Amino acid sequence: MTTRRKFLTTTTVGAAAATLAAPAIAQSTIRWRMQTYAGAALAEHVITPAIDMFNKIAGDRMQIELFYADQLVPTGELFRAMQQGTIDAVQSDDDSMASPTEVTVFGGYFPFASRYSLDVPVLFNQYGLNEIWDEAYSAVGVKHISAGAWDPCHFATVEPIRSLADLQGKRVFTFPTAGRFLTQFGVVPVTLPWEDIEVAVQTGELDGIAWSGITEDYTVGWSNVTNYFLTNNISGAWAGSFFANMDRWNELPDDLQTLFRVCTDQSHYYRQWWYWGGEAHLRVHGEDLELTTIPDEEWAQVEAAAQVFWEEIAAESPTKARVVEIIRQYNADMEAAGRPYRYT
Repeated sequence: MTTRRKFLTTTTVGAAAATLAAPAIAQSTIRWRMQTYAGAALAEHVITPAIDMFNKIAGDRMQIELFYADQLVPTGELFRAMQQGTIDAVQSDDDSMASPTEVTVFGGYFPFASRYSLDVPVLFNQYGLNEIWDEAYSAVGVKHISAGAWDPCHFATVEPIRSLADLQGKRVFTFPTAGRFLTQFGVVPVTLPWEDIEVAVQTGELDGIAWSGITEDYTVGWSNVTNYFLTNNISGAWAGSFFANMDRWNELPDDLQTLFRVCTDQSHYYRQWWYWGGEAHLRVHGEDLELTTIPDEEWAQVEAAAQVFWEEIAAESPTKARVVEIIRQYNADMEAAGRPYRYT
C-alpha cells in the first residue's frame, strides 16, 4: 500500500521538500574553535593530524577549526577564553594557560616528577591524577578530557652550560613553574610569545630556552639560533592536556565525545614515539647542537632542591599535597621496581 509518507518522498512535492531541507542539515554542523599552545611548525606534529582525523571522520556532523599559538588570544589567556566560551577547546599544559586551579603547578614541567614519557599516562590513568584533574576543572566549568606525555625539558643555549655556575644570569624562555624552580640557580625566566622566541635569541634578548627536548629544538628552528644542548634535564616528560568548555562538551552526543577522545589518544600515542625516537636520534646524528653535561655529583644538588620544592608546593593546599604524595609514591614504586623502570 502507498502511504502518505511514501507518496511525499517519491513525488515532486517530496523531492522539493528534501531539497529545501538540505541547507538546514548543513547549517546544523557543530563548529568548534580550538587553540593550541604550539606554533605552526610544532603543531604539525602535536595536534594538526589529530584534528584533521577528527574532521574527516565527523564530516558534516562536526568540524573543528584549529588555531596556533597566540592566534586568537595569548597563551596565558587560553583558560579564561575557553571558560567564557570564546574558544571551545584548548590543547595546552595547565601552567602555560594560567589555569586558576590547584593542579596548575603540576602541568608542563614539575621538576623531576617524571623520568620517562610513560610516567605521565601511568600517573594519570593508574595512580589517580585523572580523578583529581576532573574534580579541579569541573569546579570551574571546564572539561579535562585527557592528559598525555610529551618531551623532556632541557636547556638549549647560545653559550655552553657545563656547571651550575654557568646558569647564573642566563635569561631563559621557560614555563612558569620551571622558571620558579630554576631561579634559585640564577636563571632569569623570561615570558614571550612563542613565535618571538627565535628572534629573541638572535637579538640577545634571550640566552637560551628550557621549554622542550632536542626534537622540538630542531623541529621549530631553535637549533638554528642556539649552539649547545644540555643533556641534564629537570623533567623527563612534559604533561599536557586537551580541555573543552564544559557546556560545549556536554552538548556533544556520546559518539562525538568518544570520537574526540579517540583522536586525542591517537595524538598522545604519536608523541610517545615521535619524541622518544627523536630525542635519541638527534643527540646522535643532529649537527646543529653540541652536547654538554653537568657532572652527576653537581647535578645532584638540583635533584635535591626539587625534593624541597615538592614540600613547599605540598604545603600550599590539601589538593597539592595529594598530588605530591601520588608523585612521591609513584617514583618510590619505580625505584623499587628497578630496571627498566628506574636505573639506580
